[in-house]
Amino acid sequence: MSRAVLSLGSNLGDRLGFLKSVLDGLGPAVVAVSSVYETEPWGVEDQPDFLNAVCTVDDPARDHWAWLHAGQELERAAGRVRERRWGPRTLDVDVVTVDGVRSDDPELLLPHPGTPTRATVLIPWLEIDPEAELPGHGLVRDLLAALPAADRAAVRRRPDLSL
Repeated sequence: MSRAVLSLGSNLGDRLGFLKSVLDGLGPAVVAVSSVYETEPWGVEDQPDFLNAVCTVDDPARDHWAWLHAGQELERAAGRVRERRWGPRTLDVDVVTVDGVRSDDPELLLPHPGTPTRATVLIPWLEIDPEAELPGHGLVRDLLAALPAADRAAVRRRPDLSL
């Protein structure tokens, strides 16, 4: 069994459509999907706001590398162009964690190193798995509680949008 948590983001074009394309592309492997959230960009701030979500996927035929390659293929299909780090993108699919696998390979760091400080990942993940734990870091709810209130408030649920 290979269960993974994937973080999804889009801030160009049909943002919601690109997020939906991930769920369509992963099909029956999708176990749970969060609500859609809107967030301001960080890193490179002169770009449109993001739509974000988290999904849990499960497929006994896929390991952590297969999840990475599936995400990259979905990004390519959405026309993702990597011009600058943290720049605008049609689709971003990050592998957050896979069955507690640890990887220090520069191509696939697991768990994803940015997760403990990203409310954009923690809030939707906690929504679909209230007992979630980030390997080596602790419970997701504790990580979220440790973030500044402003970071948590910047992640706005969009009840008018759904996946």
